[in-house]
Amino acid sequence: MTDLAPDDVQIAAGVEVPKLTNWSREPTLATLKQDLESCESSHQVQMNKVAEWKDYRDATGKAAPKTTKGQSKVQPKLIRKQAEWRYAALSEPFLASPDLFKVSPITWEDKKGAVQNELLLNMQFTNKMNRVAFIDEYVRAAVDEGTVVLRTGWDFEEVEETVPEPIYQGIVDPQIGSIYQQMQQLEMENPVQLLGLDQSLQDGYAQFKQTGLPIRLIQTGTRMVTQMRTVKNQPTLEVCRLANLYIDPSCNGDIKKANFVVYSFETSLAELKAEGRYRNLEKLNVSTQSPLSAPNFTPNAAPDFQPAGKSRKRIVAYEYWGYWDIDGSGNLTAIVGTWVGDTLIRLEKNPFPDGELPFTIVQYLPVRKAVYGEPDGELLKDNQDIAGAVTRGMIDLLGKSANSQTGFAKSMLDSLNKKRFQQGLDYEFNPGATPQNGIHTHTYPEIPASAQYMLALMNTEAESMTGVKAFANTGLDGDSLGGTATAVRGALDAASKREMGILRRLSTGLVEVARKVIAMNAVWLDEEEVVRVTEDEFIPVRRDDLKGDFDLKVTISTAEADEQQAQDLAFMLQTLGNNMDFGMTQMILGEIARLRKMPDLQHKIMTFQPQPDPMQQAIQQAQLDLLQAQIELTRAQALEAGTKGSLNQSKVPVEQARANHIQSSADKNNLDFLQEQNGVKHQQAMELNRQKTDEQMALTAMQTDHQSTLAKLTHNLNLLQEHAKSNLTMKVNRANNAGRSPATA
Repeated sequence: MTDLAPDDVQIAAGVEVPKLTNWSREPTLATLKQDLESCESSHQVQMNKVAEWKDYRDATGKAAPKTTKGQSKVQPKLIRKQAEWRYAALSEPFLASPDLFKVSPITWEDKKGAVQNELLLNMQFTNKMNRVAFIDEYVRAAVDEGTVVLRTGWDFEEVEETVPEPIYQGIVDPQIGSIYQQMQQLEMENPVQLLGLDQSLQDGYAQFKQTGLPIRLIQTGTRMVTQMRTVKNQPTLEVCRLANLYIDPSCNGDIKKANFVVYSFETSLAELKAEGRYRNLEKLNVSTQSPLSAPNFTPNAAPDFQPAGKSRKRIVAYEYWGYWDIDGSGNLTAIVGTWVGDTLIRLEKNPFPDGELPFTIVQYLPVRKAVYGEPDGELLKDNQDIAGAVTRGMIDLLGKSANSQTGFAKSMLDSLNKKRFQQGLDYEFNPGATPQNGIHTHTYPEIPASAQYMLALMNTEAESMTGVKAFANTGLDGDSLGGTATAVRGALDAASKREMGILRRLSTGLVEVARKVIAMNAVWLDEEEVVRVTEDEFIPVRRDDLKGDFDLKVTISTAEADEQQAQDLAFMLQTLGNNMDFGMTQMILGEIARLRKMPDLQHKIMTFQPQPDPMQQAIQQAQLDLLQAQIELTRAQALEAGTKGSLNQSKVPVEQARANHIQSSADKNNLDFLQEQNGVKHQQAMELNRQKTDEQMALTAMQTDHQSTLAKLTHNLNLLQEHAKSNLTMKVNRANNAGRSPATA
C-alpha cells in the first residue's frame, strides 16, 4: 500500500474528512477502499471455484445433467456422499471428549498455569459457546469449500445498576487476625468457598492483605451507589463467509504475512451503537444502505428481508485489519478501521494483545503458495460426471421397457376366456395356439456388465482418491489389494493417514485460536472470574508471553488419549506398590482423577490428609524407641571400638621395637653361625685376646709410669716441705733476735 502525505490525510476525493486519531499520517477511507478493490480479481477467481464446487456438491447449476425430453435427469451426488461420510469422521474427534483442549507445560514451573488455562479454555468453548454447532460449521466449511477462516474477537458488555453498599467502621481487633489467617489458608485451598463468606469479612480480609492490620469492619449502615455490572466478558469465534473476506494476494500463502484483510458483515445502527467503539454514526445515511446494493458483499440467505425501523435496518460494514505507517517513521503499526458506505466510523490501533490479524486460515487440502485450499470435490468432478452419465443410461434402459405388461396372441382367446384369464379363473384357449407361445410377459432388460463395471470403477477411484470408505459392497477394500491381512491393513492405513492429515490441519487451526484466546484471557478476563472457574488462585500468564510465544503446548484433547494416559498412570501406581510414599501416590491419583474428568474427586484427593491410627502410632513410637536404643547401643560399641583402636595404636611402636629386636637377634644368630663356620669367630677371639694382652701390657706400662711419676712428685713435695720448714725456722730466729713475736714477724 502507498502511504498518503499528511496534507492528503485531511482531504480525500475533494471532501474534507475529520480525523479520528492523532496520528500524523492517518490513512483515508479512499486508501482503505483501494486495498479492497485491488484484491477483487484474485478473490473472484477463488469464489468462482467455490461456486463450482457447490454446484457439483448439490448437482445444480454447472453440474446439473444436460438432457433432452424423455431422458432421465438423475445425477448421483457422489461428492455429497463422500462429504457426508467425512463430516462425522472429522467432527467426532473434537466432540467425543468433554474437553476440547489439553494444555501441557513445557517446564515444571508452568504446570499450574497450564492446568488453569486448560480449565478456562474448555469452559469457554463448552459453556460460553455452542461447541457442537461451531465444530459442525467449522468442519463442513472446510470439507465443502476447502478453506475455513476463523475470526477471533472479544465480547464485553456491562450494564449500569444501583445497588446497596454497606458503610463500615474499622476497629483494630487482634482476635480478628486469626480469622483472617484462616481465610488466607482457605484461599489457598478453596478460593471459591471464600467468596461465600460474609461481605464484611471479605472486605476486611482485602484490607488485611494490603495493610497487614487486623481491622474488624462493623457495618453501620448502607447507601445506594451506581456501579457497572459486567454481563458478558468472553471470547468470540466466528466462521467467516469466504465470499465476504478479502485477503492480501501478495502474502504468498501465509496470512501472517498479509498486509491487510478486509471482512464485510451485516449489522444495524443499533448494534453499532451498542458496541460503544464507533464514531460518526450520526453521519450514516442508512436509508440508502442495503445488503443487496453493497459492493463487494454477498448477501445471506434472505437478502430481501429488512426489519422495520431505522435502528434495525440491515446495513453492511467493512472491517479493515492491516498495517500502516502512522507516524512517518517507516515502521508499520497494526491498525483496524471500519466504514459504512462513505463514512469511516472506526480507526484505531489493533486492540488484540498479540498485535496480529484476528484471522486464522485452515486449508482442507493445501495448495502450494496459496492462501486457499481445495475440497475433495475438486478431485471427484469427473468421477461424478461419469457416474451420473452411466446411471442415467441404466435408468433410461429400464424406464423405456414395458415391464410387467402381458401380450396375447389374437387367435388364442375369445373375449369371454380372456376375461376369465384376467380374473384368475380357468379359461379355454383355441386349438393351435398354446399359452406358452401365445402369451408373453414383458420384463426389465438385463443391465450390461460394462455399465456396472464402469459405475463400480468410478466409486472405487473416488474412494481411493479421498480415502473415504463407504459401507457398500463395491469400492476399495482389502480384496482389491490381494485379500490378505497386509492388504487390508494397507487400505485402512492409507485412509487413516489421509484423514489424520486433514484432522491435524483442523486441530492446528484450533490451536492457533486457543493461543489467541489465552492471550486475551490474560489481559481482559477478571481475576475473580478466573477463580470462580478454576477453583484455584489466579495464576497470571507472563506479560512477555502475550505475543503468542507461550511456554505452553496446546493440543486437541481426545477421550482415547486421556484414557490411555490414565491407564499408564494406574499401571505405574500398581507397579510401585504400597511401599511408595503417600505424597507420590496422592499426586498420581489426583492426575488420574483429572484425566477421568472427576474434578470433585481430584480436589478431595489432593486435599486429603490421612488421620493416624492410635494403635499404629503406639507401634510406630515403640519401633522408634527401639530404633533409638539400637542406635545408642551401636554408638557405645563404636566408642568402645574406637578406644580399643587408640590403645592398639599406642602399642604399635612397642610391637615394632619388639619385632626389630627379634629381627636383630635372628640376624645376630645367623651372623654368628656364619662366622663359626668360616672361622671368623676364632680369628676374632684370637684378635680379641691379643688386643687384651696389648691393653694389659700398655696398662702395666702406664701404671709403672704413673708410679714413677708419683714417686717423683712425692719426693718433690717432701723437698718443698723441708724447704718451707727451714724458711720458717729462719724467720723465727730472726724475730727472736729482733725482740718481736713470731706472729708479728
